[in-house]
Amino acid sequence: MRPLRLAMSAFGPFASTQEVDFSALGTNPLFLINGPTGAGKTTILDAICFALYGKTTGDEREGSQMRCDVADDNLLTEVTFSFCLGEAQYRIRRVPEQDRAKKSGEGFTVQKPEAQLYRIEQDGTEHLLVASKVSEATAEIEQLTGLDADQFRQVMVLPQGKFRELLMADSKEREKIFSQLFQTQIYRKIEDKLKQQASTIRNDVKEQRARRDGIMQNVELESDEALNSELSQLTPQLEQALASKEQAKTALIEANKQCESAKLLISDFDTQAKLQQTAVLLAEQKVDIELRQSRIENGQKAQQIKPVLEVSQSRESEMLQTQSLVTQVQSAKLQSEQALTLAQAKFNTLGSEEGKLQKAQSEEMGLTQLRPQLQGLDNLQRELNQACIKLEQAKAKGIKGKEALSALQLERVTAELQVPQLEQQAAEQLNAQQALTAHQDTFERYQQWQLVAINADKTQQALLLAEEKGKQLRLDAKAKEHDFDQLQLIWHRGQASVLAQKLNPGEPCPVCGSAEHPSPALSEQSLPSEEQLELSKQACEAANQALNQVISDYKGIKAQLQEQVKLRDEYQSRLGEWSSHSADSLQAHQQQLQLQVNQANEAAQTLTKLRLQLQDSQARERGLQDKLEAEREHYHGLQSRASELQGKLEQVLGGIPEQYCSLEQLESAIAQVKQTLLAQQQIIDTIRQAHTQALEQDAAQKAALASAQSSFEQAQIQSDKAQAELSEHLLASGFKDKEALTHALLSSEELKLISDEIAQYQQSCIANQTSLNQLDEKLAAQVRPELTTLEAGLAVAQTKQGEAENSWQTLQSRVTQLTHTQKQLKEADDQAKKLEDEYAIIGTLSDVANGQTGNKISLQRFVLSVLLDDVLLEASQRLQLMSKGRYRLIRKEDRAKGNKASGLELEVEDAYTSKVRPVATLSGGESFMAALSMALGLSDVVQAYAGGIKLDTLFIDEGFGSLDQDSLDLAIRTLMDLQSAGRMIGVISHVSEMKEQIGTRIDILKTALGSKTSIVLP
Repeated sequence: MRPLRLAMSAFGPFASTQEVDFSALGTNPLFLINGPTGAGKTTILDAICFALYGKTTGDEREGSQMRCDVADDNLLTEVTFSFCLGEAQYRIRRVPEQDRAKKSGEGFTVQKPEAQLYRIEQDGTEHLLVASKVSEATAEIEQLTGLDADQFRQVMVLPQGKFRELLMADSKEREKIFSQLFQTQIYRKIEDKLKQQASTIRNDVKEQRARRDGIMQNVELESDEALNSELSQLTPQLEQALASKEQAKTALIEANKQCESAKLLISDFDTQAKLQQTAVLLAEQKVDIELRQSRIENGQKAQQIKPVLEVSQSRESEMLQTQSLVTQVQSAKLQSEQALTLAQAKFNTLGSEEGKLQKAQSEEMGLTQLRPQLQGLDNLQRELNQACIKLEQAKAKGIKGKEALSALQLERVTAELQVPQLEQQAAEQLNAQQALTAHQDTFERYQQWQLVAINADKTQQALLLAEEKGKQLRLDAKAKEHDFDQLQLIWHRGQASVLAQKLNPGEPCPVCGSAEHPSPALSEQSLPSEEQLELSKQACEAANQALNQVISDYKGIKAQLQEQVKLRDEYQSRLGEWSSHSADSLQAHQQQLQLQVNQANEAAQTLTKLRLQLQDSQARERGLQDKLEAEREHYHGLQSRASELQGKLEQVLGGIPEQYCSLEQLESAIAQVKQTLLAQQQIIDTIRQAHTQALEQDAAQKAALASAQSSFEQAQIQSDKAQAELSEHLLASGFKDKEALTHALLSSEELKLISDEIAQYQQSCIANQTSLNQLDEKLAAQVRPELTTLEAGLAVAQTKQGEAENSWQTLQSRVTQLTHTQKQLKEADDQAKKLEDEYAIIGTLSDVANGQTGNKISLQRFVLSVLLDDVLLEASQRLQLMSKGRYRLIRKEDRAKGNKASGLELEVEDAYTSKVRPVATLSGGESFMAALSMALGLSDVVQAYAGGIKLDTLFIDEGFGSLDQDSLDLAIRTLMDLQSAGRMIGVISHVSEMKEQIGTRIDILKTALGSKTSIVLP
């Protein structure tokens, strides 16, 4: 990864937005980050690490704590970092959680953390990879760089005070880092795959053995010899049982035939009795059938006269309808005559109404001629009113302009009097800021010692609690593991009984194939379900995980306590420097100095605002004077226009009547005259229309009355004729009168229903007599049998056949079960032998690959140890140069004690003593040289391997101050050599020699209003 550009806003000591253009430093620069203490040198590395991973290099402050205290409330804390990975370029922007000013209203609101990641194409276009989610951006960066935050700090950034971490890391931590750098996860996958295969085969072998035991338990035998012996004894018994079963079956078939024949004969005798009863019932229904036959004959004669009856009824109905119509038309004729008399009287008054209409038309014409004159008058009046309004507005605007000019002049004079006093206060700002910085360093060191002492006591308590918790969890894990083993044992032993519960009579057994199940297996204990077994397994695994986590926490707390005790001892040695000051006095003095700085800062800000206010006031004063002059000329023009319009208005008013002095009054009078015209015209039209309608209605009613009377006379003649014809037909058919005819009438549905009933009765009589004759002939020589005696004989035959069947089935089921068991045992033995042979190969490979053999080194750690040897070879060349040939880094090959991972620990070979000792024995300066050599060697080897991560950038934060002059020169020379090999090297140091020898710098200027950055090139 190579940095391109870094932008920081309100981040750390940078109050404003500061940009660092790394590309301006050159292609492969060696540059120095220079500045006073507290200016923000390390903050540049913090910003890079925060932009990528959301964490700082020291991991001591969160992103939400990086907000600059002196930044403007409206400026958001954020970091934007552009970088390249090979040929690809990316840009990431990250905003921490913070309080920001509300966009509307007063107060603050919480700004949620967010991050955006872009990929930049060669043509400059950007593709959004992550929109806002912080965790997604961090995961994407880890995927792109191949490093997480901790690994980035160990191999690309040597933070202040942490350059020993990579050097002192144990095998497990170094394995994690190197596997990421060299992409050796494939070897870990091989280890896991072999371990999984070996575990699967081992479990399969156990299952085969458990299955064989279960098979023997199903047949309740202890050995294969017992099984073969029982088979030999059961074979002749099975043959004898089969012969007995066949003999009983034949006897049962014969008894069943005799019983069925008797049942059929008894059924015929029962049917004969039922047919005789039916013949008696049919004879009783004969009289009713004869009555129905007579009714059908009368209905048929009435049906022939029905058309004549319907014609007579229709003619009578028509006569009554025409008679009612004559009465209605006579009433309507009388009403039309009365309406015609009233319409004729109104028609005679039509002449006077037409005279009123002509008078209204003349009045409308006179009023319409006045309209053009009044329209011109209204336009003049409207224009005059608008001119008067504009005149008053211009006058008021001029007065306000004069008042604003006076107020602006007074404001400018007041601001000019405050400038000298504020300039003097701003000059005192620098001295107060320097005093505050010096006092803050003293107070921070005092507070740091107090915090270390308190944390050490708390860590000691946490260590005791973790130890006690580990003991409890160890007991709990053993108890849950014992419970799981017991449940698993019960489950395996009870599988035969579970299978027996699912057997159904007559269905084949899934194990032996037999359809009979004489002795199903039973379980003496309550069997656990698969869910209970899985829950017990999960509880066991969870307990072990909790125990491992507590052990890991205990080791971490113990290491933390050792570091805190070391720091506490160091600060106690310096306690004498602060013995003359209490915490309260130091804090009170700091608050006093801070108050002075704040007052000076406020004075400087006020002075800047006053100067800008003076410039703005002068410009506004000139603009107001120009505007007042223009308004004055505009006012005089409006006065002339208003006088001219007033004269024209008075001239037009002289020729218009007083009652029509406005256009509204004239239009109202014209509208009233038009309404009168319209009403008069409607009266005339109504009279004429009513007279015409009355004449037409009276003529129509007269014609309707004549037509109705003629229709009534015709209908009466037709009705009398139809009645005479009906009387003749009734006399001929034998019906007494019209009522008797109506009673005899039947519908076609009723006739068909009665006919069908008579036909059904006749068919039933014939069918019953035919069946009865056939059964009488069939049963003439038969006697009714005794069914009870035959059924008793059948029951005896069935019992004997069942006993023979059960005897044979029991023997057959046992023989089949034993034969199938022999086959299962052979298959289980063959499968177990195959699995054992396979485990002999896979299990051995798994043990070797996972470090379960003598040296306890896994496959991946073996590969990494070879890579580490290459890294140490490169690192030792540089360390020997910087240590003047004294030290060389080597890998510890001895196995670690206990189960601790080994194979990647480091040692140092001292050429002065010819001894090998741990790297922890190196001094501070020696550790820095060793860590620097390790980082540079790692960078060389990683890039030399294809597919590795490209480490073409290295940042070093302090550590050079612990070197003597000769070692410092050698370290600088090493960095220059590395630069010439195509690396970017950034160094943070207070050592003056570094500044003299490294001409390319990023200088950081520290001010009271926040730090600023600048690039210095040689």
